[in-house]
Amino acid sequence: MELEQLRSDMVAAMKARDKERKDAISSLVAAVKKAAIDEGCRDDVPSQLVDRVILKELKTIKEQLDSCPDSRQDLKTEYQTRYDVVAEYAPQMMSAEEVMEYIKGHFAEVVATGNKGQIMKAVMGELKGKADGKVINEVVAGLCK
Repeated sequence: MELEQLRSDMVAAMKARDKERKDAISSLVAAVKKAAIDEGCRDDVPSQLVDRVILKELKTIKEQLDSCPDSRQDLKTEYQTRYDVVAEYAPQMMSAEEVMEYIKGHFAEVVATGNKGQIMKAVMGELKGKADGKVINEVVAGLCK
């Protein structure tokens, strides 16, 4: 995902007078800008950074949604709307089967050691942002048995 795409979608939401969508995308744009400034790439924001920030925001919204009390339906509705909008921009994650195939194809020599720590260290560098860490951990644990 590119920052310019987020900005143009935010403008489109403004023109359509869709306040909830505009607010959700606006918070994404602000988070991406802050992360870009922190990493020193303010003018040329890489798409990997945008994807990483989107996944982080998605996780944060999910935690807010899960921790919201049932008595606050107004907040739950707001969080769910934000979650749905941000999820549209989230990069597609690899499934457990795809992770298994990738590990077997690219890390066969490391898998042969049976050392979960070594396998995780090698695999996480390659698959960070492409697959969920929990899925990778479960696949590696299955391979080490």
